[in-house]
Amino acid sequence: MEGIEDHERVTFPANTPDSQLAYQLIIDPIDGTRGIMYDKRPAWALIGLAPIRRHQAPTLEDISVAVMTELPTSKQFLSEQLSATLLPDRSTTFHRQATNLLTGQTDPVPHRPSQATDLKHGFASVAKFFPQAKTALAAFEEELFASLTPDSEREDALIFDDQYISTGGQLYELIAGHDRLVIDIRPLAFSKNGYPQSLTCHPYDLCTALVARAAGVVVRQPHSPTLDIPFDTTTPVNWIAYANPELAKKIHPVVERLIQKRFS
Repeated sequence: MEGIEDHERVTFPANTPDSQLAYQLIIDPIDGTRGIMYDKRPAWALIGLAPIRRHQAPTLEDISVAVMTELPTSKQFLSEQLSATLLPDRSTTFHRQATNLLTGQTDPVPHRPSQATDLKHGFASVAKFFPQAKTALAAFEEELFASLTPDSEREDALIFDDQYISTGGQLYELIAGHDRLVIDIRPLAFSKNGYPQSLTCHPYDLCTALVARAAGVVVRQPHSPTLDIPFDTTTPVNWIAYANPELAKKIHPVVERLIQKRFS
């Protein structure tokens, strides 16, 4: 988890030998610290659990249970929790509920990711939270959206940007049907432009991808449909998420082409 270095070892119960460990847990206690610190947007507590297979370190693709819990702003009295479980037949369960923090009442919440097959009049964003490589990422974003818009519509193209500085929050917006596309390729842009990799997404940020996938969202890496990303606190992570498979099928080839063009 964030706050525990890669070389540190924590077991529950403490000092449990390797042969008795069944699962490995990855946690981001507060994803979206800056937003909640200024009381701007909710943050999220993210948890992913993967079975331990001998002689093989788990990756995010191995996560079988994931839970994301909303840490609301001070004026918000509802907190949502979303969870998913990977079943032995590779199907998934999905659960979304809201808790009234004033009364304790809990109610299910319906979910429906956007079924749109294009980005017109929708929210789509390329993560560019910091000054570093912002010009390069914005140029990639502009060319991507231009490539996806017919010439006759480019002058009046309406694709809205929303920079939610939280990977968990970005996944939630896709699950809830608010966003259609999120691209976070900061590691590629930073590498190409000579910046350090400290201000990027890390494995614990993306550990609840299973929840989004169970809801129908496509979550993948730029050059791979799987999340073969180690359980650590330092690996820079590039990821892309589409609200539905049809949108992914239509847009991803263009995304791949422009990544190759600008950041290879």
